[in-house]
Amino acid sequence: MVFKNKNNTRVTMDKSDKIIVGISIGDFNGIGIEVILKTFEDKRMLDFCTPILFGSTKIISFHKKALKLEVPVQGITSLNQVNHNKINVLNIWKEEVAIELGKSTSESGLYAAKSLDYAVKTLKDKKIDVLLTAPINKETIQSEDFNFPGHTEYLEANLEGKSLMILMTDELKIGLITGHIPISKVAETITPELIKEKVATMHHSLKQDFGINKPKIAVLALNPHCGDNGVIGKEDDELIKPTIDEIAASGKLVFGPYAADGFFGSETYKQFDGVLAAYHDQGLAPFKALSFGSGVNYTAGLSEIRTSPDHGTGFDIAGKNLANPSSFKEALFTAIQVFKNRKEHKELTKNPLLVR
Repeated sequence: MVFKNKNNTRVTMDKSDKIIVGISIGDFNGIGIEVILKTFEDKRMLDFCTPILFGSTKIISFHKKALKLEVPVQGITSLNQVNHNKINVLNIWKEEVAIELGKSTSESGLYAAKSLDYAVKTLKDKKIDVLLTAPINKETIQSEDFNFPGHTEYLEANLEGKSLMILMTDELKIGLITGHIPISKVAETITPELIKEKVATMHHSLKQDFGINKPKIAVLALNPHCGDNGVIGKEDDELIKPTIDEIAASGKLVFGPYAADGFFGSETYKQFDGVLAAYHDQGLAPFKALSFGSGVNYTAGLSEIRTSPDHGTGFDIAGKNLANPSSFKEALFTAIQVFKNRKEHKELTKNPLLVR
């Protein structure tokens, strides 16, 4: 069976390829459940993946009724009951919860954490193949058990490997050297060791997860105009450029640093397989301007596969049947393709003579 995602990439699946997709429901007062249900309105989705939502059938039923969505689901209490031809909802709690669509509440944060925690444990136990995470509210999810800036940091703490947050479409993949930290701490956080780590992670991911044999990576400058020879800052000349040169001398196709404004304004990014931004908004602002609504948040560098949509909880439109599922669909397609690519890469690297 052949599908095309929004970027017109062909995703070919047959019955033997069908994989189990675990889905954490995110903040149930937001649009996460809406985009999940809308994604699976197309029954053909069930021909090539088995979805398991971690939450409660009562919550899913509430959203279906509020949104007037006729999407059949099957409630289960054990993974042994999974039906590979239906949308499965694993009931991981029985109690009634207060749903207040469009509101940020401590209760919705608590249950978003429960859904995520259960899904990640199931992923670690190899009972699901990939994980899709619906959006969380980074404030209300905080607790003694969840003390992380976001999904990426939580996943790194619970899975093997060093994470790299990549916002991506088929044409553009932007990773972050520093993630969810204050802008005042960016310069002191960027070190040669961190740059080398993030370049290595992106390089490996582009090969293993996206099938790019010789990845070409650009690194963005920290300061405006690359520091203008030290007038606006010395980090680019004294730290970033020498590190890039050292990495390039090892054989990797790594270039930079590039001033971010000209790099995106002149569409230079189209010449590269991957881009590393110095800090969060330097990468995500242009990415969302170019691709918002069709992009995917991919966590590279970890032992397991996790994707999510490129948007947040959308409290302002929650319950109004206005949420666009395109980004969540792209996250699903990406998880499936990365799963296939990793499987192929593993087979190829078993025998060095087969490596392209």
